[in-house]
Amino acid sequence: MALDNVTKEIAASADKAVSEINAERDREVREILASAEAAIAELKAKEEKRLGEDVERLRRQELSSAELESRKVILSKKKEILARAFDSALSDLESAPEEERLAAYRQMAKSAKSAIGSPKALVSKKDGFSAKDLGVKSVEADPRIRSGIIFQSEDGTVEVDMQYETILREIWDSEIKAISDILFG
Repeated sequence: MALDNVTKEIAASADKAVSEINAERDREVREILASAEAAIAELKAKEEKRLGEDVERLRRQELSSAELESRKVILSKKKEILARAFDSALSDLESAPEEERLAAYRQMAKSAKSAIGSPKALVSKKDGFSAKDLGVKSVEADPRIRSGIIFQSEDGTVEVDMQYETILREIWDSEIKAISDILFG
């Protein structure tokens, strides 16, 4: 019987040891699972944060890109409007009645005489003004000129360009900000 008791004790001790080992294993498994779940939750939170940041960065980039494209379109339209305004102003000057052009040309000749004593005038083929009309030494038709006048010294070394396009371009370039403010302000 003693052997039976020893066997029972050994079996009980072995069962107890197995139970303790199983309990320890279950505890370790729970700790490992809890640790893994915590690590997964932390990784998931980091990834969600990174994904949110990436989405926000992409949204800002898209918004910035759209705003830039919008500005480009607006700038292009403004340039188009400014070009049409320039062309319209030049066309109005070029198509002014003959008596207005003659008065303007006489004033230009008067101004040019301060730089060139007795200038000759180069004019458009469509302008049929004489030297007497303009108050200059001579008049020559020049195919390069659309409207306005170029005054030259007799030897051609001094030239005063008073073509409408040249004058308008100089005014336009120096006053483009004010013109833009008027048109788009």
